[in-house]
Amino acid sequence: MSNTNNTSESQGSQQSSQSPQSSRKSQKPQKSQDSQESRRPRPMEVLREARAQLAELTGMTAETVSSFERTEEGWSLEVEVLELERVPDTMSLMGSYQVELDSEGQLTGYRRVRRYERGRADSRGGR
Repeated sequence: MSNTNNTSESQGSQQSSQSPQSSRKSQKPQKSQDSQESRRPRPMEVLREARAQLAELTGMTAETVSSFERTEEGWSLEVEVLELERVPDTMSLMGSYQVELDSEGQLTGYRRVRRYERGRADSRGGR
């Protein structure tokens, strides 16, 4: 039983000795988080995060960003997504998604604007 008491006492002393260190450690990230929250995300950070968020929400691979612009509310992107993989690859079905993000780069909404085969030319602006 004395071993159990020693163990719990030593754990208590370890916890109390770790508390100041862990509180110091937790204070440092808070300061850096505050500075990160106050700065705007850079365009490449927004692009990467948008692709990752869309892939997580849809379960589909976000392949490319075909348009990207800053708006009054945040960001607007058009992302090309692999919806259905086929063989040969040129027959795979792609989707073009309009993605809206807030000023911090968090996805606020998305919608598919068109669906097409990877190997097909765009008929919207073509002759």
